[in-house]
Amino acid sequence: MARDRSVEFFLISLLNGVSYGLLLFMLSSGLTLIFSMMGVLNFAHASFYMLGAYFAYALSQFAGFWVALLLAPLTVGALGMLVERYGLRRVHRHGKIPELLFTFGLAYVIVELVQLVWGRMAVPYAIPGALQGSLFTLYTTTFPVYRAFMMLVAVVMLLSLWLLLTRTRIGLVIQAALTHPQAVEALGHDVPRVFMWVFGGGCALAGLAGVIGGNAFVTEPGMAHALGSIIFVVVVVGGMGSLTGALAASLLIGVLQTFAVSLDVSLADLLHALGALAGGTAHPLLTITISQVAPVLPYLLLVGMLILRPRGLLGRREG
Repeated sequence: MARDRSVEFFLISLLNGVSYGLLLFMLSSGLTLIFSMMGVLNFAHASFYMLGAYFAYALSQFAGFWVALLLAPLTVGALGMLVERYGLRRVHRHGKIPELLFTFGLAYVIVELVQLVWGRMAVPYAIPGALQGSLFTLYTTTFPVYRAFMMLVAVVMLLSLWLLLTRTRIGLVIQAALTHPQAVEALGHDVPRVFMWVFGGGCALAGLAGVIGGNAFVTEPGMAHALGSIIFVVVVVGGMGSLTGALAASLLIGVLQTFAVSLDVSLADLLHALGALAGGTAHPLLTITISQVAPVLPYLLLVGMLILRPRGLLGRREG
């Protein structure tokens, strides 16, 4: 029985961790794409994730979830293109610091606008009825259909992005513009327009993550802040500008946090089990459980990665 419970805990935690990791990848892939192409570290990226959730909520009220799943990311992407064309492009000529300040300020503007339109409380953005319920039951624990749907959308997005960048003419132009922008421009391509489409596409990917994650978790004005810092951890740990690294880091952090949250075990418990702490009162630091430090683990991983391997797992571009 104990062995069955251990297997159940491991498999369910692994599936939940992978589904959360794939959501992180949906969110971080757009930021990675923008940085690898334009060298812009977009501090407002998580705000576009939030907009995706709110736009999907608004659209689903009268058109349904499936229409919102299509239109909300496109709307966020179009908004991102406008931001790049009429804001970021003008700031770009002044260097990296103004770009960072622009996106930093934009994040706060978006939060305030969301609160003006939808208020400060969470909105009732619910999972559609067709995706409610459990997909299967493992021993005594069920795995939700919507979690599996999240994983499916993330995998389809990953394959589509890979095919776009490696098997299409547009993808070849995008990759060429990254390393040889003058040559691409000499061949008749409008490089600024390519950058605008890339920025809009990255924002659309964030919007797609918002559509999927907004009803799986909660849609409220603090959602961008809640995931914003984790995105940058993923991008840095995976390697600045590496989509493969972002995928690896997303899965690593998703699984790590999911397992950690489920482990209500402290170092004192382990020492007691090993017979190394017999009787007496353990030091307060030894009584802190793994689940209590779970929110800090990604940042500890970030610090360790910066010390041991500053380029990240699969980084190729200097920051």
